[in-house]
Order: sequence, then C-alpha cells, then structure tokens
Amino acid sequence: MKARFIGFVSALALAAGVALFAAGPGHAATPAVQITKVYYNSPGTDTRSNKSLNAEYIRLTNRRTSAIKLKGWTLRDKANHVYTFATYTLGAGKSVYIHTGKGTNTTSHRYWGQGDYVWNNTGDTAYLRTPARTLVDSCSWGSKGSYTTC
Repeated sequence: MKARFIGFVSALALAAGVALFAAGPGHAATPAVQITKVYYNSPGTDTRSNKSLNAEYIRLTNRRTSAIKLKGWTLRDKANHVYTFATYTLGAGKSVYIHTGKGTNTTSHRYWGQGDYVWNNTGDTAYLRTPARTLVDSCSWGSKGSYTTC
C-alpha cells in the first residue's frame, strides 16, 4: 500500500510539473519548497499591533532551478491556523516571507491578515502542504529563542 501511495504522489507531482523531493544516493531528500526560517517571537512586547504581527513570519525558499506554482498550497500550525496561497508563483531559488499581519502582497512578501499571533513562542510546528494535502516540509521549535532556521 505504501508503494502505491508514493507512486500516486509522484504521479500527482509529475502532472503538476513539480518535483516534490530530489535526493542522490545516500542523501536525504530536499523539499522543492522548504521552510527555511520561522520568526515566531516578534521583537518587543506582544502588543498585537500590525507592526508586531508582521515581525512574526515564515520564510519559504524554492530549492529548484525552475519556478513553482503555489496556488492552493497551505501553511498551517498545530492549532490548525491555515494560510492558503492564492495564485502565486515562487521563482527559482527565490524566497517568500509570509507575515502574520496585514499588508500589501508583493512577490517576496505575503500577508496572512491575522489580528493575533499564529506561531506559539512556547513551541509549535509549521507544516507546508500541496493542494492534495501532501506534506512538503515541516519545521518545529521549542520555547527558547525568537526564531529558528530549518
């Protein structure tokens, strides 16, 4: 059953024109899009100001040499707060920051529009999934520090 599922996921990725993972002999697979930084504890006092909310963010990086369409992809936490990408393409080798608060979306900065913090300072996990709910990458952290690199 596991082999069928992996074959099905590979077929979906191929149909979408995306290699979800690539690995050489003896190497762990690198996700096509990787969570590379989570700033879960914005600097200063948690005032819920838009400035403070936007200092909480996740950085995603495209590890491929071609652009990847992220329409319908989701980013979520353990409490099931969900950010869904609308029509958006992440360029080859580029990064995008998803900020918790409100703002004007650009090619490198997207805004969730939340009025409260999403990522727990006491520990949490971020999950990145395709529209088919295939897990592409995840990143976990504990209660120490303000950010983590994944």
